[in-house]
Amino acid sequence: MSEDKKSKKISRRKFIAGTLLGGTGLLFGATYLGRHSLRRTMFEALETMAPAYMGDVSDPLMWFEIFKDNRITLHSPKVEMGQGTFTSLAQIAADELNVDIDQISVVHAASITGNVDGLSTGGSLSVAGLWQPLRELSATMRQMLVLEASKKLGVGANTLSVEKGVISGSGKSITYGEVVQGVEEWEIPDTPPLKDVKEYQYVGKPIPRIDLVDKVVGSPIFGMDAELPGMLYGAVVRPDQIGATYAGADVSEAKGMPGVVKIVEEKDFVGVVARSMTEAENAKNAIKAKWTVEKKWQTEDIDAAIKVGAGEPNVIQLHGDEDVLLSAEDAADASYVTSEYTTPIGAHAQIEPNGALAHVEDGKATVYISTQVVKITRDEVAATLGFDAENVNIIPTYLGGGFGRRLHTPNAIQAALMSKAVGKPVKCFFDRKAEFQNDTFRSPTHHIMKAKLNRNGMIEAISHDYSSGDVMFGSPMFPAIMETILGADAGALRGALIQYRAIPNFTVTSWKVKLPFSTSWWRSLGLLANTFAIETFMDELAEKVGKNPVDFRLAHIQNDSAGNRLKAVIRAAAQKSGYVDEIRSGRAMGFAASTDGGTPCAHAVEVSIEDGEIKVHKVVCAMDPGLSVNPDQVRAQCEGAIIMGLSASLYEKMYVDDNQLRPVIYGAYRMALMRNSPKEIDVVLLRGQETPGPVGEPPLGPIGAAIANAVYRLTGKRSRSMPIEV
Repeated sequence: MSEDKKSKKISRRKFIAGTLLGGTGLLFGATYLGRHSLRRTMFEALETMAPAYMGDVSDPLMWFEIFKDNRITLHSPKVEMGQGTFTSLAQIAADELNVDIDQISVVHAASITGNVDGLSTGGSLSVAGLWQPLRELSATMRQMLVLEASKKLGVGANTLSVEKGVISGSGKSITYGEVVQGVEEWEIPDTPPLKDVKEYQYVGKPIPRIDLVDKVVGSPIFGMDAELPGMLYGAVVRPDQIGATYAGADVSEAKGMPGVVKIVEEKDFVGVVARSMTEAENAKNAIKAKWTVEKKWQTEDIDAAIKVGAGEPNVIQLHGDEDVLLSAEDAADASYVTSEYTTPIGAHAQIEPNGALAHVEDGKATVYISTQVVKITRDEVAATLGFDAENVNIIPTYLGGGFGRRLHTPNAIQAALMSKAVGKPVKCFFDRKAEFQNDTFRSPTHHIMKAKLNRNGMIEAISHDYSSGDVMFGSPMFPAIMETILGADAGALRGALIQYRAIPNFTVTSWKVKLPFSTSWWRSLGLLANTFAIETFMDELAEKVGKNPVDFRLAHIQNDSAGNRLKAVIRAAAQKSGYVDEIRSGRAMGFAASTDGGTPCAHAVEVSIEDGEIKVHKVVCAMDPGLSVNPDQVRAQCEGAIIMGLSASLYEKMYVDDNQLRPVIYGAYRMALMRNSPKEIDVVLLRGQETPGPVGEPPLGPIGAAIANAVYRLTGKRSRSMPIEV
């Protein structure tokens, strides 16, 4: 493979594209999931397993580029948004290619390469989803190089060996970089046997991040850094009220302002193209846009809408006899316990606002953008411009924070339309106020937990009813038919199912509500809110029967594979933290556990109250993600998720005031600062399976409940709402 990859011809294909398999599964689901029992079976599967990668894995040449100097570039269909994915992918590829880690660089795959993820970067699936496909692609690429080397060296392929990208045998040797020179046609052989993980040199080791230097020295790698010669700047007028529809604008004042090149009016937006960002923003502020608003909303209206009992119910988990709880409630049984919990609207508040640099010229479009959905962005730009998809090249950049905020990036369309209107590259970004007000928010939630306890202090029956706005539904990642098929939003139910399967009777019901503003993916989806409700309630039940909350949890977990892994992280967190159910030196401990995507996680926190505020001093996190490709990076993900979850649990809250979502700036939107962060986060990694599982989101689940449980021990007051207060 030379540096000009366009001349390559593939003579044979071995793999089946993951997108085909994914599509088949979707059709199967559409046919059969109308049956409630099968729906519930699928929801259980979503909680315990990570879906397969949905991209083309048929062609190693689409993934790898080899140069004369024996360096290799891996074109990743997963984007790097701070999670360390590129480093882990380099480790996997280096081990199967038999090269030094320093020989591999990883870049974002532009859509024009064809190496496009069929779904997205999200769901904690980058490493877990690519573990097997990338190993096979790397091993196949190695075999392709060996076969070609045998021709050039005149030596039998079975006598050749590879070390650090050098193929040797019979006293002869040739580098990968030399092998690829002049080859015009490649044959893709059967995938050779993969190495045993024990043979790997890099997988499982704490390799330094390959993007570290770029980030330390401030290299221009993020979307906001993108530049093209002769580019202009765009600014779009965005609504400051929820439920607003664009109805035209008076642009007369803006047209004559300094630096303005063109006012671009489309059916659903109006924008300015100017010679500088400041001039574009000034002209934008002079545009008098008109908006149609059907209703004025306040926070109390949203609170009233998000209620269990309002909206459409869907039973998503059912085991045993659901009448046990009803009978206890009707009889006012002393063993019947119930509690309610709420969580507020939350913003993403990522550092880099959304934006894009687009260049539309000669029937083709190029877009540089921070996005988690390359394929969707490409297809939407192509459809809007009337171009074929292959004439739109989406070039992903590093993301200055993703967290689900970039799982839909229609701002690429606006940049492309403005570029087309002026015939030059146009760079257009949200300002901070517009970013806050036009976010795709974390939905507020309402939960009702109920339980019946038996004479032995065990749970005989438990139920979880929860109300939430959309998470998955309404997203362009999933067809609208999915709402009819599934009934319950699969994103909102993350963490909602009962993981204590030794309880004889349990049921979970989703109450689906439509809100007047956009709610969607937020890191961990429904996991934080659902775990907050369930795990705070578990502590309440343990206290009612006078049992240690750790022992109480362990007693209700089933003895199967998933249950044993959950027990292991609970025991590990309790042991490492020295968990005690009492106040010592003004500090108390709290405990919680959850399972997300098949990855169990438990937190033990140490908390005090200082100057009327909650102070989290220490968090012990035990997690079983299976094989950790890069243990240091897994620990870093745990630390980041814990801080993000702590921030959401203690401080973050949006409200609605006269149809406007507020606050719209940092500071007013309170988040955890360095002084609010634990001085110590101790991460214990277990390995309950031999493949990597999801990592980025599972550690976010237990933190809110663990803090709330600790605060109760200090104050005697149960915190059943976020942000948690004293």
